[in-house]
Amino acid sequence: MLVIHVHVHVKPECVEAFQLATVANALESRREPGIARFECLQEQEDPTRFVLVEAYRHADAQAQHRQTRHYQVWRDAVAPMMAEPRASVKLAPVPADEPYG
Repeated sequence: MLVIHVHVHVKPECVEAFQLATVANALESRREPGIARFECLQEQEDPTRFVLVEAYRHADAQAQHRQTRHYQVWRDAVAPMMAEPRASVKLAPVPADEPYG
């Protein structure tokens, strides 16, 4: 299991477009067999900031996800919307063998 929190800060004028693109990507991502969970969360106090919560069933699933058409379309679409480069934090469940999804 690999969980990643991706922190995204978008330009204020791009919030709605980012939401639409990210929801479309999340819906497709949830259909991938290697993904246990894929969520988009928006900060309440600063609506230009988002956290993507991605939970992969195995280590190779993230690399497989990045090869999908829907991820590549999302990546290219949202790149100019970023106020700063996105950052991610990789996490593991405790205990390490805890099942997820």
